[in-house]
Amino acid sequence: MKRDPAGTTTSSPAVSMPGRQWEELGVDEALQLLGTVELGRIVFTRHALPAVRPVNHLLDAGDIIVRVQDSSTLGALLAAQEGAGVVVAYEADAIDQGAHLGWSVVATGYATAVTAPSEIERYAHLLQPWVEGTASGAIRIRPDLITGFRLRESSP
Repeated sequence: MKRDPAGTTTSSPAVSMPGRQWEELGVDEALQLLGTVELGRIVFTRHALPAVRPVNHLLDAGDIIVRVQDSSTLGALLAAQEGAGVVVAYEADAIDQGAHLGWSVVATGYATAVTAPSEIERYAHLLQPWVEGTASGAIRIRPDLITGFRLRESSP
């Protein structure tokens, strides 16, 4: 997993804004925050254009796991995959709309279908779909690049 172009996990200096600071997150903190929420957005290519779908997820040993619905766009995308998988981005956040404080994390990497029956069954118990329908399997996103930022109140 590439942590950043320089290979480090240190955070960048904070950037000030009126009443708050913006600071870049290190990879370890970004992954930890990603694991604290259940909902995110997966970004993939559909008909040569970017497409975005809200999905629930979990983290498993640094990988992002997403369940897919039968005949969903994501399911069709993975059915057509070749080789190492398809490039996707995954974004999740927790930002207070009123205070404009919180964080956002984006993980970019390759998505592949989870094929081991034991893993599919395990994820079926851990990740319940938010909508009715039959979940057909799971996607594993192996992040190659993880970025994130936090908006926090400025110190007096």
